[in-house]
Amino acid sequence: MELAYVCEWEKRPKSVHCPSVPLVCSWSCRNLVAFTTDLKNDSDDTDVSHMIHIIDTEHPWDVYSINSGHSEVISCLEWDQSGSRLLSADGDGQIKCWWMSDHLVNSWESVLSSSVDGDPIVALSWLHNGVKLALHVEMSGSTNFGEKFSRVKFSPSLTLFGGKPMEGWLAVTVSGLVTVSLLKPGGALLTASESLCRLRGRVALADIAFTGGGNIVVAATDGSSSSPVQFYKVVVSVVSEKCRIDTELLPSLFLRCTTDPLRREKYPAVTHLKFLTRENSEQVLLCASNQSGSIVECWSLRKEGLPVNNIFQHRSPVVGEKQPTILKWRILTTTSDLERVSAVALPKLPISISNTDLKVASDTKFCPGLGLALAFHDGSIQILHRLSLHTMGVFYGSSSNQRAGEELAIKRQRPGGATLHFKALQFSWTSLALAGVDNHGKLHMLRVSPSMGQVLEMNTTLRHLLFLLEYCMVTGYDWWDVLLHVQPSMVHNLVEKLHEEYMRQNQALQQVLATRIVAVKASLCKLSTATAARACDFHAKLLLIAISSTLKSLLRPHVLNTPDKSPGDRLAEICSKNSDTDIDKVMINLKTEEFVLDGPPLQSLQQLIQWVGDFVLYLLANLPNQGSMVRPGFGFMRDGASLGMLREMLVMIRIWGLLKPGCLPTFTATSDNQDSMQLLFRLLTKLWLCSREDGPPQDPDESLIDECCLLPSQLLVPSMDWLPVNDGIIVRLQGKQPIRLQFGKASSLQVTHTRNWTDSTHLKLDRCGCVTMLRSPNKTNAMKQWEQRWIKNCLCGGLWRRIPPTLT
Repeated sequence: MELAYVCEWEKRPKSVHCPSVPLVCSWSCRNLVAFTTDLKNDSDDTDVSHMIHIIDTEHPWDVYSINSGHSEVISCLEWDQSGSRLLSADGDGQIKCWWMSDHLVNSWESVLSSSVDGDPIVALSWLHNGVKLALHVEMSGSTNFGEKFSRVKFSPSLTLFGGKPMEGWLAVTVSGLVTVSLLKPGGALLTASESLCRLRGRVALADIAFTGGGNIVVAATDGSSSSPVQFYKVVVSVVSEKCRIDTELLPSLFLRCTTDPLRREKYPAVTHLKFLTRENSEQVLLCASNQSGSIVECWSLRKEGLPVNNIFQHRSPVVGEKQPTILKWRILTTTSDLERVSAVALPKLPISISNTDLKVASDTKFCPGLGLALAFHDGSIQILHRLSLHTMGVFYGSSSNQRAGEELAIKRQRPGGATLHFKALQFSWTSLALAGVDNHGKLHMLRVSPSMGQVLEMNTTLRHLLFLLEYCMVTGYDWWDVLLHVQPSMVHNLVEKLHEEYMRQNQALQQVLATRIVAVKASLCKLSTATAARACDFHAKLLLIAISSTLKSLLRPHVLNTPDKSPGDRLAEICSKNSDTDIDKVMINLKTEEFVLDGPPLQSLQQLIQWVGDFVLYLLANLPNQGSMVRPGFGFMRDGASLGMLREMLVMIRIWGLLKPGCLPTFTATSDNQDSMQLLFRLLTKLWLCSREDGPPQDPDESLIDECCLLPSQLLVPSMDWLPVNDGIIVRLQGKQPIRLQFGKASSLQVTHTRNWTDSTHLKLDRCGCVTMLRSPNKTNAMKQWEQRWIKNCLCGGLWRRIPPTLT
């Protein structure tokens, strides 16, 4: 862990810390961080602890603060699997579900809530949707993504008709009550509550995990290390349109430190209770503490044979009879005496912990998903192996200013409560970054090395990063935290290796990941100035794929009972076989009745058609200058698939132009009788023939280059300003020095060309700088279909946010 950047929550002349108020932090799979603060303004004693703050890690200074409406301090925050919904719970038993409004990262609303009046919530979780992947380090060298990331058989917590998982959440209260809220398909909320056991008692700490059979396991403790840690099985069902909860007591355990005569009274309180993963209810982490120190224990639930009494030993065994077994908690390992633990973070990466996978991970020094983080009251953080609890890495806080050899001296200097330390800590979804909130209300971000700082060969480092990028592509999770570890010198090799692995997959998977891999390549290329032009090409390719899909989807067969191929597929097949340079001869082979559209859809698509025409003209006019990779557009010169796509669209546009000339792209020509479409199609076809997939690649001949040189004298070449905007934090994190930021203040915020747009109708994209309308005035179905591709997020994978009026 080499780097941390700090975002100061607010500029306050004085602030006080409330030790009794918890801090909460949660990191979503879309790299959104939600957290609370417990600062008070000394001047007016205004409490801001009931606010929820959400940031996108790429723009951490743009914090969106929600006035949660909670009457008590927020005790739990929990993201769902999609990263677009957030649960918040407080000390009065109120639970609220927050949605992104219009899919905007800086606009949230709460439309559903449940409550257990006056009963504080101590644990909160979404019900499991039945989707579980296992990441196999042993298979990292395999060419098949299905072997690297296998789907594990796992049942949802509750299913609807047909096996569809039912959404909802589950919470545990301080009085030992479990409450469940189910989201019915119509939007209504179905709630129920039940006691964990007959004798309800105080629950100071609790955690929730899920089993492969669809059950829920709750671990609970009253906070005393001399009391047992209880485990309960919870089964949720719907009977006669009512939610039903059944609970069952499972084997419990006593902490090892309380059975040790030397430590029986040393650690009186249990301060942290966590299942190691949410899909593994058989391993639990416990931390017991006193005023100055802590001890951590890792336990595992195992099936053991039940001993038989001696009087039955000599009985003749019955054929097929097995020895009776019992489930029993056994301690895996325990730490020595530690500094007092203030926060615990567990990894979310679903790495397989089979013996083979663990051995390969150890040999290759692949550490993501194997370490858990402990934050201490002296400001330091340790990464411990999740099974053996041995130290893998140590981070010393900026306030302590110590090196590894000064650890003991710092412990002796421990001031009472004044040391900066973390009260909440969370891993990212690939375990390559940590987010934490300290006791002064500041948010910190730490980069966690995939090898925990161990020196690796470049090829091994690239293989680790490539493995995690592939995981993000398959799952759909955001890959921002992986980019933290990519140096500019790695970009070219990573892009090439990623493409090689992608091309080894079957055609169906390639089709699913087609746009996602282009988005990953674009974000990688933005990290290096040497590959900035390639980033432009990848962004343009994303737009090209989207336009092509939209235009082809408008085609309808003239007769209903047609062959299996759609008009779009037939268009692609005919264009790939017909290499004629005359656009009208290619058009003759098509059934023009399939291209018949009404006037309004065609006219509304004119802006997309114009982009295609300008793009083709730009590529051809710049062909003579493509001697190096530094110019945008170079990547298309050898991309036969993209050139073929452009060729197909020119044919479509030619046919539509016969129906409605107003939809044709507009070119400024020097001659009145110049057929611009015919000219561009002829030159594009010649370039496409040099890079067809069914033939060896060839260099463009001299005649083609000469004709392209004459293009600027025949047509006015548009200036396409498509350089992506690097206004995020990821480009600045290439160095090793910590960066300090302040909320609301970006050090150098760049804005794209936006004309005079208003806040109520426009958005800005965080990652690639794209700007679009929130609500388009165009109501045609064709434009609605186009906008559906952008509504949840940009094609590059980034999230939308509303532009403040000051930036427009």
